[in-house]
Amino acid sequence: MEQPFFILTDIEGTTTPKDFVFKILFPYFQENLSEVILNASKPSFQEGIKMVQATVLAEENRAIELEEVITYLSKWVKADRKHPGLKHLQGLVWENAYQSGQIKGQIYAEVPRQLAEWQKSGIGLGIYSSGSVKAQQLLFEYSEYGDLTKYFSAYFDTKVGHKRTQEAYAKISEELGVDPEKILFLSDIAEELDAAAACGYATCQVVRDDTTIPSSKHKQIANFTELSWQ
Repeated sequence: MEQPFFILTDIEGTTTPKDFVFKILFPYFQENLSEVILNASKPSFQEGIKMVQATVLAEENRAIELEEVITYLSKWVKADRKHPGLKHLQGLVWENAYQSGQIKGQIYAEVPRQLAEWQKSGIGLGIYSSGSVKAQQLLFEYSEYGDLTKYFSAYFDTKVGHKRTQEAYAKISEELGVDPEKILFLSDIAEELDAAAACGYATCQVVRDDTTIPSSKHKQIANFTELSWQ
């Protein structure tokens, strides 16, 4: 593989164990939904609440109050729905947990070293995850290996589009000002890699364990150290 100009990476199952998301982050949010109620008057929380209300109005043709917003948030977490309002509010609730030390961002052991090496070699680095940009930044800022945000120059969430659509990757390329063929996208999800490849990106599937379904369409690595350039 030729050295890319920019590496865009997924988080869950790629830089970070899936269990961290499903067994630590999601349960913490469920157990602390009261923070949404307590902070409902704050503009940052209002933004997420209004997104939930707008979706229910569009999908079910009815207006809901704050109490029902909480019910929908709980249901959507269990269904792992990639809803922007849910992701926005999760980031706000997790912020307190990170800052207080209750949660430390889990990162695979080789990742910090590889990020440093790639950056040193002149490769730009960015994140594209269904979690909000705020949640992404918190995970890397308060990681077990210290603040890793110094390695990233760009963060993208589903505001640019869903991760399995070619259009999202085209928009990211445009925002970065980098031609698609100069970007390498790393993910464990074949459908995301398919969409990136359709846009012209180089791709590589990260297969860390048997919870990932390998795809014959993409190069595969077990961890970041297996990536090398010509």
